Formats: sequence, C-alpha cells, structure tokens
Amino acid sequence: MLRNYFKVAIRALLKNKAYSLINIVGLATGMAVTLLIGLWIWDELTFDRYHKNYDRIAQVMQHQTWDGRKGTQTAVPVPLHLELRAKYPDFKYVVPSSWTFDHILAYKDNKFTKKGNYIGADAPTMFSLHMVKGSLQGLRDPHSILLNESVAKALFGEEDPINKIVKCDNQTEVKVTGVYEDLPANTELADVSYLLPWELYLTVEPWVKRSEQEWNNNSFQTYAMLQPNADFDQVSAKIKYMKLRHDPKDAAKPEIFLHPMSKWHLYSEFKEGVITGGRIEFVWLFGIIGAFVLLLACINFMNLSTARSEKRAKEVGIRKAIGSLRPQLIGQFLSESLLVALLAFILSIFLVESSLPLFNDLASKHLSIPWSNPIFWLIGLSFTFFTGFIAGSYPAFYLSSFEPVKVLKGTFRVGRYASLPRKVLVVIQFTVSVTLIIGTIIVFRQIQFAKNRPIGFSRDGLITLTMNTEDIRKNYETFRTELLGSGVVASVTKSSSPITDLYSNQIGFDWKGKDPNKQALFGIVAVSSGYGKTMGLQFTAGRDFSDAFATDSSAFLLNEAAAAYIGKKNLVGETIKWNGKDYTVVGIIKNVMMTSPYKAAMPTIFTFNPSWSGIITIRISPTVSTTQALSQIEEIYKKHDRNAPFDYKFSSEEYARKFASEERVGKLATFFACLAIFISCLGLFGLASFVAEQRIKEIGVRKVLGASVFNLWGMLSKDFVWLVLISFGLSVPIAYFFMNNWLARYEYHSELSWWVFAAAGLGALLITLATVSYQAINAALMNPVRSLKSE
Repeated sequence: MLRNYFKVAIRALLKNKAYSLINIVGLATGMAVTLLIGLWIWDELTFDRYHKNYDRIAQVMQHQTWDGRKGTQTAVPVPLHLELRAKYPDFKYVVPSSWTFDHILAYKDNKFTKKGNYIGADAPTMFSLHMVKGSLQGLRDPHSILLNESVAKALFGEEDPINKIVKCDNQTEVKVTGVYEDLPANTELADVSYLLPWELYLTVEPWVKRSEQEWNNNSFQTYAMLQPNADFDQVSAKIKYMKLRHDPKDAAKPEIFLHPMSKWHLYSEFKEGVITGGRIEFVWLFGIIGAFVLLLACINFMNLSTARSEKRAKEVGIRKAIGSLRPQLIGQFLSESLLVALLAFILSIFLVESSLPLFNDLASKHLSIPWSNPIFWLIGLSFTFFTGFIAGSYPAFYLSSFEPVKVLKGTFRVGRYASLPRKVLVVIQFTVSVTLIIGTIIVFRQIQFAKNRPIGFSRDGLITLTMNTEDIRKNYETFRTELLGSGVVASVTKSSSPITDLYSNQIGFDWKGKDPNKQALFGIVAVSSGYGKTMGLQFTAGRDFSDAFATDSSAFLLNEAAAAYIGKKNLVGETIKWNGKDYTVVGIIKNVMMTSPYKAAMPTIFTFNPSWSGIITIRISPTVSTTQALSQIEEIYKKHDRNAPFDYKFSSEEYARKFASEERVGKLATFFACLAIFISCLGLFGLASFVAEQRIKEIGVRKVLGASVFNLWGMLSKDFVWLVLISFGLSVPIAYFFMNNWLARYEYHSELSWWVFAAAGLGALLITLATVSYQAINAALMNPVRSLKSE
C-alpha cells in the first residue's frame, strides 16, 4: 500500500512539473532558512558550554548607584578576590584577572601582537582547558605562560614549545609550561590567545601590587567557581555588602553579586540592577522569523494543492467510487506531501551547505552542518516529516472530502467561498513579508541615524599605536620629533584611552556650589600636549593643552556633557578639585563619541598627564598618501623599538566597529526578508498561473468581445492587489509595535516615519504586480481561438 502511494505520488509530481518545482523549491528555501537559523540558535544557546564546569562558574560583578541611578559593571577591586577566597567556603576557586589586552610575544625572529590575560593560577583548571602539552598547573610558576595551539604554532612552528623562553612586551622573559586547545568561537574567552600568571602582573606592574589594599580601585576582573552544592543566588546574598563593609561611606552603595557563566552571553544587559535581556532577544527574534518563513513555504504548498483541487476532483471521485476509503485518500495525499518535503529537505541541505560561507560572514559565526551527528539527522528527518504533514494536512483532508456522485455527474462546484482559505493564506504570507521589510528598513535607518551623529573629532588620517614596550615609552619624545620632521605627519599626541574608547571612570571631584549629596562620576582621560589639535576636537571655549603653559599640569579640559553636569556657564578659569588637588578648567570641547554612539555622551574630563598615557595617536598629513606615510612611520618606529612589531589601528575602522552588532542584525534581517519575499512571490506566481489557466475560456470570450490586454491584466491582477493591501493594513500596527519597542532600547534613536511604512507597502505592491503580471499578460496575449475552439 505504502509503495503504491509513493508510486502514484511520483507520477503526480512528474505530470505537473511546473507546480512540483515551485512546491519543492519553495519548501526547500523555507527549510534552508529554518536550518540556518536553527544552527545559529544552537550556537547561541550552547555558548560557553565548552567549559566542563559551565554551570558552576560566575563572574563577580557589582551594582553602583550614581545620582539615583543604579548601574552594573564587571570592574571590581583586587582585594575582593583575596577576601572571597579566605572567608567564603562556598567558593572552590576564585581567580583575579586583568582585562584582555594586546601584548607582544617574541621568540627568535618571530614576533607579533596577540590578546591575552594575566590571570590566577587556578584559571586553567576552573575553565577546564584541554591541554595538548604541559599541565593545567603551569601558571603556578610566576614566570610562565600558557599558549593556545595557534599561537604556539605561529611562534615555534614544528619545535616543541615546552620550556622554551618567550619574551613578553620586549621586557619580561617567560617559560612555556603548557599548550592548550584553541577555544571555540562560541565562548566569551575566544579572543584570549594565552595566559600569564597573576603573580607576574604584580611584579611587572607595581601599581597592581599597590591595588591589593585599595577597595575603591575598580580596575580588574574576578572569576569564581562554586562548590558542587552551592547556589548562585544564596552566595550572592552573602557577599552583597562585603565591599560596603570596608568603606561604609562609599556614596555609590556598591552591591557585589555573581553573574553565572550560563547568562554571560544571552543575558548581559542590566537596567537598575536587574537583568533586562541581551542576545536572548535575537534568539527569540530569529527563531520566530525562521518559524514564519517555514510557514510561508507551507502556505505555498497548501495554496497550490487546494487551487488544483478541481483538476483532481475526478480522480478522487473515481477512487471513492471503486472503494477507496477516506483514510486511504488522506494517506495518498499525505504521502505526496511527504515526498515533496523529503525532496525539499535534500535540496535544502544543498542550499544550506552552499550558503553557509555567506551566512557565516553575515552572522560573524563559524557554523557548519554536523554531518556525523545522529541527533542532527534525527531532528532533521523528524522536522521534514512534521513539515510534510503540516504542509499536506489541509489539502489531504480537503480533497478527500469531495462527494463522488457530484464529481462524476459533473455537478461538483467548489463554491464561492472555496478560494477564501487561499486568500487568507496569501494575506498571512504578505503580512509577514511586509513586516520584515518594514523592520529591516527601520534597523538600517537607526544605524544610519547614529552614524550621522556628530562625533566631535576628525577620523580621517588618524592612527593609533599602543606603547607595549619600555623602549617606545622612553623614546617617545624623540620618536614624536622625528615623525613631525618627516613631513608625512601633521601632529602626534598620546593619551590613556584611544579616541574611540574610554578606559577609566573616576570619582572624588568637587567644585564651588556642588550639591554635597551628589557623587560625581566622570570619564577621565590623561593626555599630552597637542591632544585637541591631533584629534581635531571642536572647542566651544578656551584652548588646548600646550607645553608652553607650565600650569597645564594642573589643568582640565571638559566636554559639554561634563560642563552641563556641573551646571555653570563660562567654566573656563574655574577651579575643580580632584582628590583634594586644585585643577583649572582651560577649555570646553564638544562631546566626543568615545563610548556607544546610541547613548548620550558621558561627562568626561581630560587631564594633562603624559606619564599616565600609553596610546600614541598620529594624524597623517592630508597631502601625503596613506601608504607612503605608513611606510615612513614604520621606518621611524623601528629605529626606536626594534623588537616590537609595527601594529597600528585606524581610528575610522575602530569607530565603525561600534555599529557591528546592529549592522549584523540588519544584514541578517535583510537576508531573511528577501528569502521570505522570494517564497511568497514563488507561491503567488504559481497561484497566478493557476488562476490564469482556470479563467482561460473567460479571457478568450472577453477578447472576442473587444477587451484590451490592459483590461484583462487589470482583471487578473486586482484580486491579488487587494490581498496585498489587506496584508499591508495588518502589518503596519504589528511592525509599529515591535519596532517602536526595539528603538526604545537606545537612548539616541531615530523616529518612526510614515514614509517607511508607505515605502514597504508600495514595494510589496510592485513586487506583487511584477510577479502576477507575467502570467496575466501571457494569458491576455493568448489567441482566443485556442481557448474557444472546443466550445
């Protein structure tokens, strides 16, 4: 019986090749989209699960309250980890960590810059690194280093790296005590290429050693792993006020808590001390899109199957007349649907494999089809049969319900409402498609809106270098002088943060008239002379820092946000105290977008302190080509730091990275929206073809009676136009609701404009007309003799 079902199904598919192709391609596209989204979601949901102790690891974080608003940060003081380890038995491991920064690694003639961390000795065990060589205990030697496989290969080639000596930042020699497997891309620590001992950090950076007694120096990270039976919430409650106990007068009212590794990636956004979401929102968004795109493909199948019901009505009548039961007919039509779904699944695998490189590039992922995983095939085939059943259920139950007597007598009519389900399904299709179009336009408008925001500095020709070695620090003034004398550089300066980031926030500020209950938190950037000129800052009052003024060592530049926070006019010349020392305001600049371009600029103070500055910023002369300038800058750099690679970054590229996440979402939304429209148009094309075929005799009669091609085109197109207009009416409130909520997440955002909705509706209408017109015009141009000769 089953064999007969599939034999008949294959004949039916071959008999109607065009409709079969539309069904298979439409379903395959929908399945491919769903599979791609499924792989993406699985990658997101399994983030950090590489670590064996995933469910017991946490980052120690804190909430702080400033001016009545509670903020959350990962930065904590050093003594925190010492007390957690000594006084709280709920912890199995507690490890301090630096931030992930670039450091120079060198072995013989091989030298390059890679990202790494100084971290506690228990970290390799806690994070369950897979050691290829050496031991997890390798960091217990204070002059050691653990490398990942890629860095070990780049440094040593085929040599055995164990016990080899590597020079770090051209000053510290460390011994390789282990090589671990590269961490997968879907871990938060994927960028960490090597680990250095925390004890070494205390030695090479004296200020870190001093920080062991400073509870208010929030400049570090701390990770922890709980004992097997400990609970995150209960332990968080125990340690909540430990920092405040050391400084009861701390106006920020710090609250320490544990943020589990299971939430690092998907639940990373906080508002007023409460988790409000994060990447999980995209997981839900793309999951819903995947389900809807597959639904669109199933709708195509249902529509085309039910539309052709009259063609198969006699077949159903004859089968019933010779004894076929309704369950058998349902089985026959479901087998056809399952065959289409199976062929579509095979095609979808091919489509997914072909499109994965493009999709990985769009999504910034490293996804692949798990060919050898039986669970993947079990889910895939179950998913295929489920899709086939859903797509074929309506046609199966609808076609099998025909009465054989009426069909065989020729009195069977589908009725005036028979096409209503098809129309409803088309409306659903285009409602989803138009909603996706509107959402995509709004995402890109928001990105462009932020990009067009005044950024307060000039990006063109600006490059940055990090002073990782002592050589370049000692030779900075000579290096700067030679650069300026080369003719390829317009200006040079140095600072504690690059112009595209803000590394430090500070408290302890006071001024005349300040509210004593107000605890001021400012971003702080230490700079050298000529900072404003090099960055192209826009002064609204006062002047730049200059070596010509000896008093600038006690001077401040303020951005507009800081001036507004202080609340005084004509601040130039006013005195601001910082940790008890007087500073004079010498200039006010327009806000510089150092942090997120979607948020209000942070109140920031720039202080003249060259010794605290580790970032060199160079402005290339506009009269010289960038290639020529970089070549000469590198030559001069090598004279003053022979053992360090010339690694530079363009400020324009670093600023552009601030939009990477939103642009990625926009590109993925565009990708899915285009496929949704393609699937909808594919079904519309098939449906229009069927309608034209169904009304072929009517068209012939109308042509004989004088109807023009334009009249016939309008007659065949108007029904579809009405369906799209209804879809547009439904999609507008849906899109408005979701996109308005999405925009509200950003402090600095665009407004919803009527033309976005109008453009999406007009676009959908034009796409519909283009899709339907081909079939309508073909039918209208047909010779009426061919359609009427049998009448």
